[in-house]
Amino acid sequence: MDTVSVNQFRDHLKNFVEQVVSQHAPIKVTRRAGEDFVVVSADDWERDQETLYVLQNSDIMRQIAASMGTHKSGEGYKPTAEEADEIAGV
Repeated sequence: MDTVSVNQFRDHLKNFVEQVVSQHAPIKVTRRAGEDFVVVSADDWERDQETLYVLQNSDIMRQIAASMGTHKSGEGYKPTAEEADEIAGV
């Protein structure tokens, strides 16, 4: 993650915003008299929030673990060729 001063960020706001949005690279902005902050694109923020929700939801994590177990043992659900084509959008 790139780090810039609040003065640099202010002076080059448009360029930094474009970098954050197009490269999906957050930027840490430092301030002399205060706490630092991070600039992140809305898409990246929403993705991270969804990930945190899943990781904090014990029921979903149990379902994922059970699914991984059946997949590794070859006991999981196997779609038909037609279902696989539909899933793949073929």
